[in-house]
Parts: sequence; structure tokens; C-alpha cells
Amino acid sequence: MSTDKNETAAELQEEIAEELPAEPEKEAAAETEAPAEKKAAKKDEKKAAKKKEADKTAALEGEIAALNDKFLRVCAEYDNFRRRSQKEKDSLCGDIKADIVQKFLPVYDNLERALRQGTEDEAYRKGVEMIMTQFCSTLEKLGVSPIECLGEKFDPALHNAVMHVDDEEKGENEIVEVFQKGFMLGDKVIRFAMVKVAN
Repeated sequence: MSTDKNETAAELQEEIAEELPAEPEKEAAAETEAPAEKKAAKKDEKKAAKKKEADKTAALEGEIAALNDKFLRVCAEYDNFRRRSQKEKDSLCGDIKADIVQKFLPVYDNLERALRQGTEDEAYRKGVEMIMTQFCSTLEKLGVSPIECLGEKFDPALHNAVMHVDDEEKGENEIVEVFQKGFMLGDKVIRFAMVKVAN
């Protein structure tokens, strides 16, 4: 019987111990441990968020740098294309102008021959002179200039020598006669001057 009483007393003590609140020291320790763990967890979360944000910022900065580089390359390519197009356009315009002027040069030659011919009709001569003056003025406005030849040194880049003569009075490679006048458009030769060269 006494053993039964002892067993029931032990059971009762256990029940009472379960129902009673935990010791104040243990509770306080548990409470202090919980906020410290929470603080550490929050710190870890903040570090992870900062790292994630830093990674995202670095990725965006890399993307911005790549796009900026691409933009600068496109700008440079466009600038080169614009310059090349302008150069080609100017070259083409000059070539077309030179081709057209070249087709009118036989008219110049015929007017020059007409002026060299003697005539008794002064009105006719005056008319041909006026046409020649107007034609030369038009060529000048187009940027076409005659190549100076007579008395100059022979230059194969400007002159076409069709005759050679020995003349002690003239200098070496001096042009003594012009058979057909040459013309230039800016720095480009449209027609070489046909000349006679001495010595």
C-alpha cells in the first residue's frame, strides 16, 4: 500500500511540475536567446539582400557599359559612312562635270580656229569673239581652267608631246608650240595639252 501511495505521490508531483510555470531563470535565458537568434537571422537576411543588390547593380553596370560601347561603335560607323558617302558624292559629281565639259571642248577648239581665220566681216568676227568670251566665262564658273603651256617646261602629267624639235635658242624641254589647248577641273586634268617640245 505504501508503494502505491509513493507512486501516486510521484505522479502527482510530476503533474504539478508540468502545470507549474518553468523556473524564472530558465525562462529569462530562453527569452534572451530568442532575440539574439532573431537579430543574427535579420543580420544574415540584410547581408544576403545587400549582396543580391550589389550583384544586381554590378550586372546592370556591366550591361550599361556594353550598351554604351555598342552605341559609340554605331556612332563611329555612321560617321565613317557619312564621310565616305560625301567623298563618293563629291567624286562622282566631279567626274560627271569633267565628262560633260570634255564633250564641249571640241566646240571651244572650233571657236578658236574660227578666230584664227581672217575675215572681212567685222560683225561676224565680233560675234565669234563674244561667243568665245562667254564660253570661256562659263568654263571658268564651272571651275575649269586652261593649262598654261607656251614657254613652260614640259610636264608629262599635264602635256602630251606630239612633236620634238632642236632649237638652240630655246631651253631644254621647253614647249615651243601648242596644237591643242589642255584643261583642268580643279586638280584633275580633263584634257592634256598637245604640244611641240624643244631640245
